[in-house]
Amino acid sequence: MSEGGVSPLPREARPYQGQRAGLVTRLAAAVLDGIVVVLVLVAGYAGASGLLFMVDPRGFSFPAVSFAFALTAGFVVSVVYLTAAWWISGRSYGCLVMGLRAVSRQERRMRLPVAFLRALICVLLPAGLLWVAVSRENRSVADVFLRTSVVYDWQPKGAPGRSQDPLEPF
Repeated sequence: MSEGGVSPLPREARPYQGQRAGLVTRLAAAVLDGIVVVLVLVAGYAGASGLLFMVDPRGFSFPAVSFAFALTAGFVVSVVYLTAAWWISGRSYGCLVMGLRAVSRQERRMRLPVAFLRALICVLLPAGLLWVAVSRENRSVADVFLRTSVVYDWQPKGAPGRSQDPLEPF
């Protein structure tokens, strides 16, 4: 509870706080993260095009991008984005919007190697998320291998009763 007895967490959400998230919520978060990655790639292409235009405005034409380059760039941006998000706060943008947090086996912030391996598995094997539907513990393939979880977490970081130490449980 915060000052004045008002909780930042809606009454309906309280029973789910800290519980493992299900497939639909995690899929929605993954779709939002995919949109973020596409926007980053489009912004990068627009920036490169703008730079080429400034260098040679008379001879400018939009650069052609091969499928292999686009795929590689998408892979790198996805892995870097997810690794940084899960390592720093446990939340990608999709997780933030859906009220989720990816945590380590002790329900703490992931270490960098774990966040990186989780991002690699999630990007290389996106269908591994579907394992949540058959897992009794709502774990994806990446969660099973790395002993991580994705839990509902709507509590703001500075909420009373919440630890301020970044290595403590969220």
